[in-house]
Amino acid sequence: MATTNLYVGTARNRVDGPAKVTGAAKYAAEFTAPDLAYGVVVSSAITRGRVTAIDTAAALAVPGVIQVFTHENRPRTAWLDYNYRDQVAPPGSPFRALHGPEITFGGQPVALVVAESFDLARHGASLVKVTYEEDVPNTDLDRNRAAAYVPPKKRSGIKPPPDPRGDPEGAFASAPIQVRHEYKQAVEHHNPMEPHASTVIWEGDGKLTIHDKIQGVNNTQGYVCSVFNLKPEDVRVISPYIGGAFGSGLRPQYQLFLAVVAALELKRSVRVVLTRDQMFTHGYRPEAIQTVSLGADQDGRLQSLMHEAIAGTSTFEDYQESVVNWSGFLYRCPNVKLDYKLAKIDTYTPADMRAPGAATGVFALEVAMDELAYAAGVDPLELRLRNYAERDEGENKEFTSKALRACYEEGAARFGWARRSTEPRSMREGRELIGWGLATGVWEAYMMKSSARARLSIDGSLEVACSTADLGTGTYTILSQIGADALGIPIERVQTRLSDTALPEAPIAGGSWTAASSGSAVEMACRAVAEQLLGMARRIDDSPLANADLAHVTFVNGEIRLADDPSRKVSIADAMRAGGVETVEATETAKPSLLTQLRFAAYTHSAVFAEVRVDEDLGVVRVTRVVSAVAAGKILNLKTARSQIMGGVVMGIGAALEEESMLDHNLGRFMNHNFGEYHVPVNADIHDIEVIFVDEHDDKVSPIGAKGLGEIGIVGTAAAVANAVFHATGRRVREIPITIDKIIG
Repeated sequence: MATTNLYVGTARNRVDGPAKVTGAAKYAAEFTAPDLAYGVVVSSAITRGRVTAIDTAAALAVPGVIQVFTHENRPRTAWLDYNYRDQVAPPGSPFRALHGPEITFGGQPVALVVAESFDLARHGASLVKVTYEEDVPNTDLDRNRAAAYVPPKKRSGIKPPPDPRGDPEGAFASAPIQVRHEYKQAVEHHNPMEPHASTVIWEGDGKLTIHDKIQGVNNTQGYVCSVFNLKPEDVRVISPYIGGAFGSGLRPQYQLFLAVVAALELKRSVRVVLTRDQMFTHGYRPEAIQTVSLGADQDGRLQSLMHEAIAGTSTFEDYQESVVNWSGFLYRCPNVKLDYKLAKIDTYTPADMRAPGAATGVFALEVAMDELAYAAGVDPLELRLRNYAERDEGENKEFTSKALRACYEEGAARFGWARRSTEPRSMREGRELIGWGLATGVWEAYMMKSSARARLSIDGSLEVACSTADLGTGTYTILSQIGADALGIPIERVQTRLSDTALPEAPIAGGSWTAASSGSAVEMACRAVAEQLLGMARRIDDSPLANADLAHVTFVNGEIRLADDPSRKVSIADAMRAGGVETVEATETAKPSLLTQLRFAAYTHSAVFAEVRVDEDLGVVRVTRVVSAVAAGKILNLKTARSQIMGGVVMGIGAALEEESMLDHNLGRFMNHNFGEYHVPVNADIHDIEVIFVDEHDDKVSPIGAKGLGEIGIVGTAAAVANAVFHATGRRVREIPITIDKIIG
């Protein structure tokens, strides 16, 4: 079946845009019910220790306060570690809210006050008095280096570093040029605009409809069913819109557990929303301490590469990321050793945050490569070309495709890299020093098993549906584009339904796999519908398509046409009337090719070029230009794709210069737990960002040839900025964020 591609590959406005800008889009905390009660979480005042007493009498005395749940009266659940279902849970024992008196992290929930209104619940929460026995918190990753351990592989879902190849230590010792430094990245919190919220609607007879801030409704359903021993048919989860997540919505958060506990116990609907302060009590990008050692010959060609990382995790789970693995294949090198360890500290478990592991590990590698370029006297771009890897040496596989050379070439040309002055502090304008830096970006190109349904009505309207989420990436739009092209109907006649457990099951929206996975499933479902329609058209008396097969027809403007003779055609409506049906539907499942996964490595690549201007006296850094050249297979929507890369670049700038969750190790608490003191880039911080999509054909990565774009925009950006700061100032900062004190101190 040939498709017209009127929509796929073009720049299209978001089909969900009008709903979002008019307020018609409803988020988790905006659904309601006649009997809705409101829950407010009481957070612990200590980081480590135990609750010795909770006095709830004053709260319960407030008219309108319904109940106060604590560890002393929480209903029993079916929750056991072995039957706990959470698609992205790391190894360990997941946190259980109100499970007992022990406090294991700062801000841990110790009570839930439920009342007839939010204001009453908040007032009641202020009256709950908690007495603690406090222990000394242990939150300093640096002090826990000696206790770092190799994380368990069981159930982690994260590839461990490959075994060393060659003789890395010996090759480094004999290398003419040696670079070995330590790099640090601070804790970052996700801080999406929409806080975590759950509205649990009591439908009677133990049945629940849950509106949850989640990136995968099936994950919430599995979690609730396993924890509370409920049947899947009694728990429907709906989350049509998400106000940002960046990975924080992959796992169910504790407000969901508390809302379900209250709804089941009180037999009424309950809403629980976390405050901005409470958003800092869970999920974050973990702090990491990394050492990168590069040994090279006189021309800068790598002879040895060693990358070690220590990251923090909670005391109850072994949260893991792929931090060092990127160094095993991004450049050609015969001698490589990678090491990744965890250290337990008294915080909540970290969470996947946009490009987890890569945003951390590639930062260290790419700054080290910049240092090697200066040590070897080689242009940083030329150094990367001299060490270009034609295959994945870490797993000894060919790439499904790799257009990174074109990213370097096109990005450098657009940025004007050839005009760069080599020496640091050699470019200036007035009181500002100007620096140009670059870095490579890489992210895995995944495809996951995904199902989707297509339903075409005789009036020419098409519904495509699956349970994956659109967390602001444009999934509603690209699936509509795929459906419209597949059946040759206007995109305005396509409705896409997402994020409902009543729909065909699809994976959580994360890892940059949604487009390749659910997009392929939608195309397969539409193809199955087309096959049924052609069968009906062929059975019409004297049909002009009597002997046609699917490979030789096109679907255009509501008609089925013979590809080499468009005058031979049947309208879709006539075909359906001939078949005696009002609708035609099909549900199909797309799966990744196991053979392809065994033989090939699939990655998205980028080259990031950054310009900074640094006030020589004040040390203030401005990122004035970024060019991000990306090779990501087939681009489905040029507009939403560009937005994804721009958003990633903005987050990369935030990581490089601003974002830092500051722990007071005496208290074990994040102290800047608000938007006033946790800095993120604002409009005035962001200047010119140019996105280039390099042509890259890939017929192996997924049936539709698309690679994900959600993560690649952030990877390499912080390193490019840090390298530009060195070029501008001559001061090498190996710890991000790069704040004023690190430049002028």
